[in-house]
Amino acid sequence: MYAVIKTGGKQYKVAEGEILRVEKLNAEVNETVEMTEVLLVSNNGEMKVGTPVVEGAKVLVEVLSQGRAKKVINFKYKPKKSTHRRKGHRQSFTEIKITSIQG
Repeated sequence: MYAVIKTGGKQYKVAEGEILRVEKLNAEVNETVEMTEVLLVSNNGEMKVGTPVVEGAKVLVEVLSQGRAKKVINFKYKPKKSTHRRKGHRQSFTEIKITSIQG
């Protein structure tokens, strides 16, 4: 059984027991969160596709940790102009585990 959920402006194909990193969620560690934006649910070959979401479907996830990714450096340089700019960015994320898919 798997589902396609939407969170943080992205879509993820998830299955029970899977661990993944998504955009930061406002939840505490070890808290259970209910995702209701389920776009597709597949169960033993039977597929339900939402328009845009599947009615009554939800995915329960457990928050494992909150963190920040490695720093990404943005460096711009123009030759012969003595111009350069260096910026860094660290993206926040939430690591979740899919506990159950209901749909």
